[in-house]
Amino acid sequence: MANESQSVLKLMQDNNCDMLDIKFTDLPGTWQHVSVPISEVDDALFTQGTGFDGSSIRGFQVINESDMLLVPVADTAMVDSFMESTVSVIADVRDPMTGQAYSRDPRFVALKATQHLKDSGVGDVSYWGPELEFFVFDNVSFEQTTNSASYEVDSEEGIWNSGLSTNIFGDGPNLGMKPRHKEGYFPVPPVDTYQDMRSEMSREMTKYGIVVEKHHHEVATAAQGEIDMRFDELVKMADSVMAYKYVVKNVARREGKVATFMPKPLFNDNGSGMHCHQSIWKNGEPLFAGDGYAGMSELALNYIGGILAHGRALMAFAAPSSNSYKRLVPGFEAPTILALSARNRSAAARIPMYFSNPKAKRVEFRPPDPTANPYLVFSAMLMAGLDGIKKKTSPGEPIAFDLFSASEEQLAKLKHVPSSIEGALDALEEDHEFLLEGGVFTKDLIDAYVSFKRETQVDEIRQRPHPYEFFLSFDA
Repeated sequence: MANESQSVLKLMQDNNCDMLDIKFTDLPGTWQHVSVPISEVDDALFTQGTGFDGSSIRGFQVINESDMLLVPVADTAMVDSFMESTVSVIADVRDPMTGQAYSRDPRFVALKATQHLKDSGVGDVSYWGPELEFFVFDNVSFEQTTNSASYEVDSEEGIWNSGLSTNIFGDGPNLGMKPRHKEGYFPVPPVDTYQDMRSEMSREMTKYGIVVEKHHHEVATAAQGEIDMRFDELVKMADSVMAYKYVVKNVARREGKVATFMPKPLFNDNGSGMHCHQSIWKNGEPLFAGDGYAGMSELALNYIGGILAHGRALMAFAAPSSNSYKRLVPGFEAPTILALSARNRSAAARIPMYFSNPKAKRVEFRPPDPTANPYLVFSAMLMAGLDGIKKKTSPGEPIAFDLFSASEEQLAKLKHVPSSIEGALDALEEDHEFLLEGGVFTKDLIDAYVSFKRETQVDEIRQRPHPYEFFLSFDA
């Protein structure tokens, strides 16, 4: 551990940084942090850690066991672009009484999932390539009181502002050139007004060790974007997802804008997803390539079978908010049918067919959105896939037709994702034994997760009148 502390100290000294910011992820999937001065960065910090009150962290809230430790992981240290003279490092959470990793630490779950893959003998590494979408708005306001509820987001690029006589700032003319609803995919400037901001986000991401492959405007109006990362192994990619969201939000803030990964902030236009590309390798060789359907191996098809068989339970982690299910509406933008297809983006599990290279063979699970905790959702999908391999689960007959335009009779024969976060949590409670294999997830973590989500995403939403209910019912 001495080498670890010395490597971080050297990074700080070489970059004139006198603060170390220690980041960790709460159970829902948001970075939390605490900072220590350079004088506190020593071997003890990387062996014993630094204490914090776990009872104040979402999902860690066990008041009688609230003392916890943060132990930094030296090879995650990076100069922080958004704090003055600061190096950031990701930490694992430990129980000070046992010295063991804390069972509700999401990153620990991902580490265990990675080890479980190796122990299974199926493969030695899983690769992940999530595609996070997001919006950048010029303004946001929202409020909930006893007698009122409101929200509003606005964007100079929003098509709803095409009728204004000036721009939304009132300091110049309205120049038009706004992406129409569902026509925001790939237009050049001046329609795409966020090219330079996404480029700046991409540059900042490289400082966090993220390899950016490309970026572009996404389908929706109002500055919806996507920045694609090069695939990586599970834990490192989950770390990168956390850094990705941190960079996007802070670059937008630096430019006087606000970025959100909320799945469905706009009515009547596309929401933001996080399609997850995944594969398993062993001894440097890809295991998903073969002579089966769409050039996939039997192992890969069984993996997909496991994903689809446990798909309803997976949604508790993949689409973890009530707002997630505003995006997952049958027949609209996001796939809600738990079926397999090659190229067909209306199926939940898609096999991309861009390249024939065996190393490119993978499955893309499309229902997740970027509010998911990456450590938990990647681990859960891996566990479902491994369960499918173990049980030789068939993915069923591939779907060739467009599910978005399918008849009710056709859809009735197919398996759907839940229609609400409550349904997803019910499914997880009924189907989670596959997650407990190898001690990767614990019953305590699942119970804590379900309890937290029921309280915040089900009960709190259920109690509040929705503005549209007044339109529908006030004169009844």
